[in-house]
Amino acid sequence: MIVSTGLEIAGSEIVEVLGVARGNTIRAKHVGTDIIAGLRNIVGGEVPEYTKLMAEAREQANDRMIRNAESMGADAIIGMHFTTSMITQGAAEILAYGTAVRLQSK
Repeated sequence: MIVSTGLEIAGSEIVEVLGVARGNTIRAKHVGTDIIAGLRNIVGGEVPEYTKLMAEAREQANDRMIRNAESMGADAIIGMHFTTSMITQGAAEILAYGTAVRLQSK
């Protein structure tokens, strides 16, 4: 599956737009991670525990978006974006979305 933030796929022609493909996940922080992150906040810098959590969430949302596009018969997803929203204190939704399309190689 080709996934692009652009609106075109080089070397291919979009022959059909199938609709919006999406995938999401909701992740919550872990108490142990919060304690470590709180200590890191004292000295500043990156909080790798949260970086890892968000990277895993983005990958899961991306994989789900791709599966959604495949179920529509898509060859590619164009205009792909991620968005994040807070669901509750300590939990966030990661949404991956884009336009599922069929391609014809030039």
